[in-house]
Amino acid sequence: MPAERPPAVATPARQLARLIAEHDPVVAKIALGAMRKLDSLIPGGVRFVSDNYNALVIAYGPSTKASEAVLSIALYPRWVTLFFLKGAFLTDPAGVLKGSGRQVRSVVLESAKALDRREVKALIRAAIDQARSFLPPRQVIIQAVSAKRRARRPAER
Repeated sequence: MPAERPPAVATPARQLARLIAEHDPVVAKIALGAMRKLDSLIPGGVRFVSDNYNALVIAYGPSTKASEAVLSIALYPRWVTLFFLKGAFLTDPAGVLKGSGRQVRSVVLESAKALDRREVKALIRAAIDQARSFLPPRQVIIQAVSAKRRARRPAER
């Protein structure tokens, strides 16, 4: 009898792919394109996901705390929205941002190409600049270095 395979580990990327696939194909395509573009525009930080009652939210911030998020995209049944979580404090000369709350502003994405618009890119950069703590370069943390270690190179012959 062949040995049974252990169940595949659901990595965060696989879990997110499954959650996105539950949406309308047009919404999923916009979201995946927007995520690729945001990943290229945002040089650091954490991308975290919340599947709540109203929407699937993919947020970008310095940690997994929602209160520290800078930008997010939300997948609704019929559209995708890019949220600027401190958007009320951004300069928006082109008037692209919608909303009248005390903090959050948004842009509905008709396609991922909306992120290529000069004024939207400028707002994304401004939001990132506004949240300097969000942009530590990808960090490397050394936890411990042993005082006694093996040679790291082969012996010369």
